[in-house]
Amino acid sequence: MFLWPLLLVLAPISVQSDWLSIDMPYYAYEGDQVVVRCSGRDNNKIKRLTFYKDGAWLPAYYNTYIISNARPSDSGSYYCKAKRKVFLFIDDTEQTRSAWLTVRELFPAPQLTTRPLQPTEGASVTLSCGTQLPADRSETQLRYSFYRGGYTLRSDWDSPEFWISEIWKEDSGYYWCEARTVSHSVSKQSQQSYIQVQRIPVSGVLLETQPQRDQVVKGETLVLVCSVAKGTGKTRFSWHREGTRESLGQKSQRSQRAELEIPVIRESHAGRYYCTADNGYGLIQSEAVNVTVRIPVSRPVLTFSVPGAQALTGDVVELRCEDKRASPPILYRFYHENVPLGHTSAPFGGGASFNLAVTARHSGTYACEANNGLGAQRSNVAVLHVAEFPPKIRLMNGPHHCEGRVEVEKEGRWGTVCDDGWDMKDVAVVCRELGCGAAKHTPAGMLYLPVAEEDQPVFIQVALCNGTEETLAECEQVETFDCGHDEDAGAVCEVSSRTAWGSQYCLLKQI
Repeated sequence: MFLWPLLLVLAPISVQSDWLSIDMPYYAYEGDQVVVRCSGRDNNKIKRLTFYKDGAWLPAYYNTYIISNARPSDSGSYYCKAKRKVFLFIDDTEQTRSAWLTVRELFPAPQLTTRPLQPTEGASVTLSCGTQLPADRSETQLRYSFYRGGYTLRSDWDSPEFWISEIWKEDSGYYWCEARTVSHSVSKQSQQSYIQVQRIPVSGVLLETQPQRDQVVKGETLVLVCSVAKGTGKTRFSWHREGTRESLGQKSQRSQRAELEIPVIRESHAGRYYCTADNGYGLIQSEAVNVTVRIPVSRPVLTFSVPGAQALTGDVVELRCEDKRASPPILYRFYHENVPLGHTSAPFGGGASFNLAVTARHSGTYACEANNGLGAQRSNVAVLHVAEFPPKIRLMNGPHHCEGRVEVEKEGRWGTVCDDGWDMKDVAVVCRELGCGAAKHTPAGMLYLPVAEEDQPVFIQVALCNGTEETLAECEQVETFDCGHDEDAGAVCEVSSRTAWGSQYCLLKQI
């Protein structure tokens, strides 16, 4: 009878009492550190302490169990047991009440959305990785990563949005995103979303030229610009000239516009051009553009219609200015001693003429200028000599052609002039008609030996000049009635280099 109560005292017992207590939060968030502590009224009497979750033993260090990175699976009922010394060799087992821990979701798995939903090539696309933090953890910082296929587009991005500036058909595929805390304690991925990038077929193919005109100047640079009104993706551009099979050039690029440069334009480049464009949905051709090559004027050639560039007073001389290769229309200007004479146009190219009724003052240098709007060019200088008609008067046997016995011509015969009334007014007219200088003297004709032949007639008895006439024939005259060669009239005039050349020229014309 005495042994049985003693055995009851020595047997271990497990009771739930307030002597042993458990301390832990009743909820936590994913990624949190959770500390579970057990303690008794007198911890020195605790011989062994164990922790349990849902009845399963948990490894613990002394009086603390730590969940370093909480997960929803850590939710459950927690308690601990302690074996304590009661008396001598008598132990007692204490058990705490159960404490329930709920591990809440820090944020749900993100959802990947795209704007726009069905992008077209070349457009920008925004990827959004959307999730939500609880109100009491709104300050938690998240990092975002974006993926396509097996490639990382952006990693540890502080924004839930990722902007793709241009997207192409080759970029079609599965996309997803990942959101995680800065410490990487919580990380979640979205489901994969397939993005189909739409390609727009090319249309509205247009060929233009730069400079933007239908005529280009020989030697300039010509740029052929091929463009499409619509079309996305990599487009293959090709340039062609009508009448030829081969391509002038090709380019493949992600653009609605491409250029082909012809560095130096030649005459052979004139013709009709077109371009084609194809982005995989079929080749589209532009309308043809006509390219005309204009040739600037070169140095024109000036010619005279008279042989040897020598004319007589009263002649009509044709001045011909010509540039055979310049593109029309061409405007020609004519100059005498750098003074403009006039101009004429050649609307269909070639040369142009300017007619001039010449006098002695038209002797001198001439030039012409050609201009077709691409710059003016002037010819080399040409010299035209103009002499008066062989005069009907001459001074014979003097030291020069402006001094001697006065003789006039009538019906092919030369005769003398009587000195009756012969004065300086008469000599002035003779000097003017011969192209000499001013009148100086009225000497007797018989001073210029040899004297006239006896059978040579005397044609004028008296010349009644007032001194302003151009020729002696313009003066009033009295026909011969009584005059011999001993009364022949003479004249002395000043001499100039121009009159000296004119007299030689007239002599040549007579010969």
